[in-house]
Amino acid sequence: MRFKLDENLGGRTVSLFVACNHDVETVRSENIAGCSDQDLFQRCVEERRCLITLDLDFCDVVRFPPGVASGIAIIRVPHNPALPLLERLVGSFLAEIRNQPIEHRLWIVEPGRIRVHEPEGLLQAMTRRE
Repeated sequence: MRFKLDENLGGRTVSLFVACNHDVETVRSENIAGCSDQDLFQRCVEERRCLITLDLDFCDVVRFPPGVASGIAIIRVPHNPALPLLERLVGSFLAEIRNQPIEHRLWIVEPGRIRVHEPEGLLQAMTRRE
């Protein structure tokens, strides 16, 4: 899969994606750190990359509709998390991505669970196929 990691994720997180043979770019490596959330989202849509971030602003499905994206994953950690917890959550995400698609969905990855938001139109299309 193709991913773009937001500026709030570092090199160790990148290495987890690379170890799973994913195509990963970062906001930092592209020198777009500090760009607006809207610009970042639009870049991800245009590049067909799933956005991985810690930024809870991307939970706003009106501003950032997952239905037009290759996916949005928010790694939800407590305030000032320890690096091992962040790595565990990213590992959980990478394991689950093998089992279900993220395209057109918003995933919120938390300790012990992953919440999935699917746009209504997608749910209707999936229901009609069954």
